[in-house]
Amino acid sequence: MTARVAVVTGANRGIGRAIAVGLAGAGFTVAATARDPATLKETVDDVAAVGGSATALACDVRDEHSVAEMAAAAAALGPVHTVVANAGVAGPTAPLHEITLADWRDCVATDLDGVFLTFRAFVPALITAGGGSLIAISSMTGKRPLHGRTPYAAAKMGVLGLVRTLALELGPHGIRVNAVCPGAVAGPRIDDVIARQAAARGISEAEALTAFTDASPLGRLVEADEVAAACTYLASDAAASITGEDMNVTAGIVMY
Repeated sequence: MTARVAVVTGANRGIGRAIAVGLAGAGFTVAATARDPATLKETVDDVAAVGGSATALACDVRDEHSVAEMAAAAAALGPVHTVVANAGVAGPTAPLHEITLADWRDCVATDLDGVFLTFRAFVPALITAGGGSLIAISSMTGKRPLHGRTPYAAAKMGVLGLVRTLALELGPHGIRVNAVCPGAVAGPRIDDVIARQAAARGISEAEALTAFTDASPLGRLVEADEVAAACTYLASDAAASITGEDMNVTAGIVMY
């Protein structure tokens, strides 16, 4: 991977940080982005700890001008080979008829439009380069329902349609496009999801957690490093024949 640049949006915490560190460990120079680049300090430090190099860049994936500026800054680091569109929000947890249009649009703008804008900014250069890897972070919720999460589910399923179509379009240019669908990933974000699920369904947080772990043949949550490993593989030449796929990292909750 020497001299190749990987861009990771939403790299300031959780899955995004793990992906940035994983790609750095595989030899990529990492362009790590977040709305506030000051929040990327820990990511940059973690990358340095594995002997890698990361540059913090500001990017609001909802804003095409912000994305374009980020893409130019990333290209200045070297040839961009891999782009991981990870930035996202959880969105509201509520019955559909109680969700405001503003909340719906905010979720879709980040989780779906953000992938579109991020990929679009890099496609011309990848075509010129003759190849590369685009990876979108979807979710198992894009493949199975989760109570009260209609905006999030709709956006994440939309990501799968985007990935499959773009894989078809860009294959002749040697560009692979795939999605990774994480399950319930251990950390603060799933803790918040569990709390919201419990409140929405009138159950305890322990019961809400059990709903995830009991559905898993492995009986556990997913670790962020496991999602990062899937992304590192899809970025590598070992995945040269893999495109248009949605790879589950769900501890077996989703098998399709």
